[in-house]
Amino acid sequence: MDDMSRVLVGYATAAGSTAGIAERIVAILRDGGCEVVCRPVGPDLDPAPFDAFVLGSAVHNMAWLPPAVDFLGRVPPDRPTWCVSVGGITPRGRLTRRMTSLEARRVEQTFPTGVRIREHRFFGGIVEMRGLPPWGRAFWRLVGGRPGDHRDWPAVESWARQIAAPLRPLRHAAKQKLD
Repeated sequence: MDDMSRVLVGYATAAGSTAGIAERIVAILRDGGCEVVCRPVGPDLDPAPFDAFVLGSAVHNMAWLPPAVDFLGRVPPDRPTWCVSVGGITPRGRLTRRMTSLEARRVEQTFPTGVRIREHRFFGGIVEMRGLPPWGRAFWRLVGGRPGDHRDWPAVESWARQIAAPLRPLRHAAKQKLD
């Protein structure tokens, strides 16, 4: 083992927004000196070799996708874990911040019992109106939603830098074990 934290940035994506956010987080963590693996989560992925986790999922019906929920339940509780949800609403104004806060709390209620996370963030993703029923499009426009890419890259990068900071002591502890 070297003196770097081995971090898994794992994700479950529906249309690619979450994968894009995961890749941006990976770039920031690598710049911070972490050894990072970026992969979709699934039953074949073993959490044991990792020192820390950043796990993300697209949000459908106020819940994470099943592969992400399953993997989160297999993460060792003593390892630092951060969660990111990617939905259709970007928390910018008062109404959208309130809506994403409500959605984040509902998402957390679907997390496996006993899971300990350091922080859960919610970011907007790419919104496709195609396939939405007319009432869904009407509701979306009523709350100020619009189609397009709503990923807030500066916010994602800032959050990733905040995650990298507490991983520095993990790198130091790993090096001390070798000495």
